[in-house]
Amino acid sequence: MRTRLVLAWTSAVTAALAVAAAAGPVAASPAGRVSVTPTARCPQLSDELPWYGDNRARLQRVIDERGSCHVRGGPRPVAAFDWDNTITKNDVTDATISWSLRHDKILRPARWKDTSMWLTDTADKALTEACGTEVAVGAPLPTSTNARCADEILQIREDGSTMSGEAAFAGKWNHRRTVPQYAWVPQLFAGHTVPELRAYTAAARTEALAAPVGATRTVGTHVLPAYVRYYEQQRDLVRTLQKAGFDVWIVSAGSEPVTEVWSRGIGIDRAHTVAIRSVLDRKGRITTRNEGCGGVGVTEGEAIPYIDGKRCWINQEIYGIKGRAAWNRQAPDRRITLGGGDADTDVTFVGDATGAHLVLNRNKNEVMCRAYDNADGRWVVNPMFIEPLPRRTTAYPCATAAYTQPDGSFGPVRRGDGSVVPDQRDTVY
Repeated sequence: MRTRLVLAWTSAVTAALAVAAAAGPVAASPAGRVSVTPTARCPQLSDELPWYGDNRARLQRVIDERGSCHVRGGPRPVAAFDWDNTITKNDVTDATISWSLRHDKILRPARWKDTSMWLTDTADKALTEACGTEVAVGAPLPTSTNARCADEILQIREDGSTMSGEAAFAGKWNHRRTVPQYAWVPQLFAGHTVPELRAYTAAARTEALAAPVGATRTVGTHVLPAYVRYYEQQRDLVRTLQKAGFDVWIVSAGSEPVTEVWSRGIGIDRAHTVAIRSVLDRKGRITTRNEGCGGVGVTEGEAIPYIDGKRCWINQEIYGIKGRAAWNRQAPDRRITLGGGDADTDVTFVGDATGAHLVLNRNKNEVMCRAYDNADGRWVVNPMFIEPLPRRTTAYPCATAAYTQPDGSFGPVRRGDGSVVPDQRDTVY
């Protein structure tokens, strides 16, 4: 576990927290009140980059009111963002998988069932038949030429199903803490070292940034986006937040070494990048086990940064909250000021923000129900900055089936007071 500083935010009307950095995160304690007398003009978001409606002004207001450019004393405010399709257009983990399949970087496991505790016998058989057993265990699979093997891997990653349409994962897991096909991604790279995975990611990054916007690529029979772009508005937002004294973090459900390569492109270092964290063996090679959160130890992916898991990892890594308490919503002075995301994966931590909840509209049910309901008046909805989706023609089923239950079933989205959010129409697109 990396040493991390504990950084927390206290608004002008709450007590500040004392911050200490020792061998690891430590809990913060109350301190004196902070002054909010403006002494300087806060850094400004660029007025040359288009935002929807008055979103730029609303975000600027949070920067002006909460930034340490106006606050003297006390800890720094915190902003946290998802990565894929929030900071960048398209998924950087998928870009790395695509590159790795086309360059024969996936190593053959002894048994595919060993790659995930939830992988079904059907998926194990499909992968074994498609990828073969001719290659020695631990040697690279020829996925650049074996389209069947590449297809099975991509289909399981994308949909959690085999190419024949059968479930690839089965069993019990908390559906607000993990999803097996996300946890499976770093498990696919078992046997590689972290520097090797970073090198593959760097090569994929160079390729994806050079590809034209809108470009696609066929891997096996799957047609995948060939390009990735940093959203310039998000780059500007992160830069402005940092200049205004915010401590900015990335919290992603991707593989941590992959996300780290990309996050430094917007000035966020490894210490401020949280994603699925693989356990390494004695030789420094990635294993199929992941570090856990909130009292969950090392597992094969039971507690990754996913839905409620993102809150847990923020509480644990940023605020030093240990054990089961990390799963709980904290008091305002131990929560982020600004959160940004694009999917239901992000809904919990984005909703925890005390200043603004920024959502890029990708038509995901739960997060859009909460965003359009706008219960606290702080939700900021923006279309994707590149290739935005058209307006959704049907209402989001907020009142009946937009909330993912821990057992995987669906129910109504409820506000903090227990009332049900009514169905919402798509209005920002």
